[in-house]
Amino acid sequence: MRDTLDAPAVRRWARLAADALGRSRTEIDALNVFPVPDGDTGTNLHLTVLAAAEAVEELAASAPLEEVWRTLGRAALVGARGNSGVIVSQVLCGLAETLGPRSAATGADLAEGLERAAGLARGAVSRPVEGTILTVLQAAAAAAVRPEAPFPPRDPAPGAELAETVRAAVRGARRALRETPGGLPVLAEHGVVDAGGAGLCVLLDALAAVITEEYPERWEVPARTEPRASLNLPKQRVEDPGYEVMYLLEAEDTVIPALRESLDALGDSLVVVGGDGLWNVHVHVDDAGAAIEAGLAAGKTRRIRVTYLAVDSGRPKPPCTGRGVVAVTAADGLAALFEEAGATVVRRPSGGMPHLAVLVEAILAAGDEVAVLPNEPEVLALAEAAAVRARESGVRISVVPTKASVQGLAALAVHDPLRHFRDDVIAMTGTALATRFGGLRVASGEAMTTVGFCREGDVLGLIEGDVALIGDDLEDVAWRVLSRMLSGGGEVVTVVTGAGVPDGFAAGIAGRLRALRPDVEVTFYDGGQVLYPVLLGVE
Repeated sequence: MRDTLDAPAVRRWARLAADALGRSRTEIDALNVFPVPDGDTGTNLHLTVLAAAEAVEELAASAPLEEVWRTLGRAALVGARGNSGVIVSQVLCGLAETLGPRSAATGADLAEGLERAAGLARGAVSRPVEGTILTVLQAAAAAAVRPEAPFPPRDPAPGAELAETVRAAVRGARRALRETPGGLPVLAEHGVVDAGGAGLCVLLDALAAVITEEYPERWEVPARTEPRASLNLPKQRVEDPGYEVMYLLEAEDTVIPALRESLDALGDSLVVVGGDGLWNVHVHVDDAGAAIEAGLAAGKTRRIRVTYLAVDSGRPKPPCTGRGVVAVTAADGLAALFEEAGATVVRRPSGGMPHLAVLVEAILAAGDEVAVLPNEPEVLALAEAAAVRARESGVRISVVPTKASVQGLAALAVHDPLRHFRDDVIAMTGTALATRFGGLRVASGEAMTTVGFCREGDVLGLIEGDVALIGDDLEDVAWRVLSRMLSGGGEVVTVVTGAGVPDGFAAGIAGRLRALRPDVEVTFYDGGQVLYPVLLGVE
């Protein structure tokens, strides 16, 4: 058992919690009936905690405890998804504020951190509702402050106090979770406990496992039971929620009260969290544009997400036409590759953008569940706008954030139309994000780059969109870029050649890989692209 929450323990908890929520998310999704029965609470919690865990893993191994905690909280704030994800980000921020500066956290410190987390979470919600994740969090904090076991603990082992505190928090949370149907009639009507509260319990279970070093065989999520209609509980009608609007807001802290007031008048499920100039805003509204305009009036908005919450709304929906994938590309060869893999292709001019109406039409024609592969950073925002418009027809759409064609090809390779849509999108997204991308471009004139001055005709080697090196030979620059990308690991290399690539290029790269990295599998494609003579992907 651990006697404190040091940096390795926090790192371990972040990863374990993300994995636990990933394994439990389908069960948690099935409980989701409040505030909107859209069945994505488990997925949102998983993605929120996963964003935090991955940010922590990117830190140096020697990063101090306070930096690890601060990164965990801030990454959760920035990456929060959905109402419950935003609230859980406050749990991590509250713990970070309290435990970050304390190198030898005790049970009392953990209890104080949970109290701070509960206060932050409740203060962030415009209209707190009992019987939700807020109630479960408050119960966990109260139980941690007053554990049932006597102190000093009967077990004199180091860390016993910390272990008993986290066990008490888990017991308090689980007890409150079982009681949520009594506080929120809509839960009793559907025979479920609160989905967000169930996810919070899994998060605390993972923390207890790390501290006590006692790992459960499975993560407990209460199953749906028979509805308790016989109790004559007052009916709770879930209104047509319209749109879920989320965005990050860079703004002075002083403007937030006025923003809360404006958004509260527009809709419900309002949660605004953050501080020090960065805020995460979540609200359900009928007028998505008005909610975004309120943010623009307060400061600078980014990562705007608008989701159509078509839940028993009575709006007409198109007939079920199955699962589809829409891919955007400018090149003939790439278009053929995407089409061979089963995608609907939307063509764009080389260096240009597709028409919004054309993209919307392609999405609507692809099916009633559609994944969109933008394949360029510039196309990503347009794809999100097209998705918002297409959702008005009742289509379920997810934009997979592919920033390069090689990421799109990797995502399409794991596409499985027989999986649950969310599972399919998560698999495609995970594969795309795990694919590092690079490429070559020939300079059209003199310019100053991040690695120095280039002249017309120079070969620019790019990694993740940034110029990493400058040379004068396509094969040499391609090999140097590929070597850098493989230095971080990788087993599969994709090379897509375009216009202007000399004969023997593919054979040259393949020969160098056989000689220096025989463990790597390489595939070559003729993409026919113009701006980038070579595209590279490493998985």
